[in-house]
Amino acid sequence: MSTIISVLQALSFTTVIQLALAAVVTIGLLILFKPLLRGCARAAVLIVKPKLTKEERLQRRQMRDAMMLKRMLNTSECGASHAAELRAMASRA
Repeated sequence: MSTIISVLQALSFTTVIQLALAAVVTIGLLILFKPLLRGCARAAVLIVKPKLTKEERLQRRQMRDAMMLKRMLNTSECGASHAAELRAMASRA
């Protein structure tokens, strides 16, 4: 408790005003340059984790669909016609 009191006594009014003014200016600059900073952050993310090409996305989607159909086929407890329809869908995927 005495540390807080001694710090508060050491701060003068002008120091507090200067700190508040510096905080306001910093926040204002961050708001002003927000689009630029956001673009730089997105560019940094793309450097670390690049986007997949269209072909890679298509292959992943097809693999996911085929796996889903296979899972549906394996877990289906319905009639043979439903299973045959699922097999036909899986062969097209």
